[in-house]
This record gives sequence, C-alpha cells and structure tokens, in this order.
Amino acid sequence: MSPDDPIILYGTPLSQPVRAVIWLLLNKRKVFKLVLTNPGSRGDRGSRNADFLTKNPGGTIPLLEEPGSGFVLAEAHAILAYLCQKYHWFDLYPNDHRSRAKVDWYLHSHHRGARDASLAFFATNVRKDLTFPKDVVTMSKAVFNRHLKAMEDGWLKNSNYLAGDHVSLADLAAYVDIAQLKPKFTNLYDFDPFPNVSRWMQSLEQFGMHDEAHAGLAHLGDISQNSPDKQAIKAANKYGYNVIKGINSNL
Repeated sequence: MSPDDPIILYGTPLSQPVRAVIWLLLNKRKVFKLVLTNPGSRGDRGSRNADFLTKNPGGTIPLLEEPGSGFVLAEAHAILAYLCQKYHWFDLYPNDHRSRAKVDWYLHSHHRGARDASLAFFATNVRKDLTFPKDVVTMSKAVFNRHLKAMEDGWLKNSNYLAGDHVSLADLAAYVDIAQLKPKFTNLYDFDPFPNVSRWMQSLEQFGMHDEAHAGLAHLGDISQNSPDKQAIKAANKYGYNVIKGINSNL
C-alpha cells in the first residue's frame, strides 16, 4: 500500500463514537475509506473476527488504520486527538496547554456521563441481540440524567460550548451520544427541562457536515414507538455509508 492511500476507518454510521470520527473527517474534508464493521460480530466483517482482533485486541469500533505505515489506533477520543495533532486542526483541539486540558477534561469524563445515553436508551432499542440487566439500564439512565444536569447548570451555563466559546472535540464527542435521542432523530428523550443543552445541540447542527455525518441516523428515524428490525438498521447504515462514500469520491 502507498503512503498516499486514504486512511481507513472501521465501523458503522450508526455507532456513536464512529460517527464522531466521521464528522471530524468530513468537516475537515479529509478523504478516508469507511469499512463497514459490525460491532460484536465474529463474521467476516465483524469486530470480533480473528483478523480484526489482530489489529484491535479489544474488538471495538472505531478503528483507524493508516495503510502506508500500518499504524492502527482504536478508541474514538484517542483517534480524534491523534488526527487533530497530526493535521494541526488546532481549532478543535487547541495547541495551548490549558485550553487543550479543558477539552481533555470533558473527554475523560464522557464515558461515565453522556456515553451512558447510548446504553440506557439507544442500545436497548436497537441491539436486540444483547441482553441488558434492568439494574444496569436504570443506573445508566441515572448517570445520563445527572450528566445532563451538570451540562445544563455547569458546562453550558455561561459558555456556548463545553470547553469555551468555540466548538471543540468535546462537543463532537458529546453530541453524537446525546443528540441522537432528540425528536429529529430517534425521539427517545425529552430535552425540554434542559434549555442550555437544547440550545447547544441546535448550535451544533450548524457545524459543517452535521447532516452528512448523521445521514444514517436520520434515515433510521423515530424509534420511540417501535424498535427497528435488523433490516431497518442495515438500511440506515448502508444509507449513511453511501452518503459518506459519495462525499469522499468528490474530495
């Protein structure tokens, strides 16, 4: 493979952390190849396939691969930070130590906060192949509600975005988990009690390539009354994939 070959991203458009990386790459007009990879599957295109596990022993998505060097990197936040440092996208991941530390502050808190939205609400409606204990779901809902209150009364009370007055990686990472629940997408959560969070989400809809990065999620649509079947999920991922492929082919 040539060093000039596009970077490869393994994952699916409906995956929240994958979508954060997709959004960053599309926004920065960075050509990449998306390889659809089913989370938790041992099949040929699964994240638990033996070949995939040689690249990422954790068996998770997203996974970034640079064909020229063979360099691979997992975990969305690590990938986001790496890309910004490599390509000097310091508008989203500041070069100033204190400003970057504020972004990192939020990113390090994300997995026991906004991330729980995906387990408590999204995964329980979409991943019917998995069993989630009732007490785990209850705890995740409580963690997410507490996190939203912290955003409402803290992070976003006197600030436009999570790490200041400009969009950063913190916002991209949080948005993909939180905003997927709003009426525009899956309609699984009432955000009326959180006006600052609602204002923040509305503002991020204007951030470049929002609609394109979330095309698959929009295609899935409202699932508040009926959980989607496998075909609907597959169709949504395929739709998002084709949107992304079309953009990359024109860059």
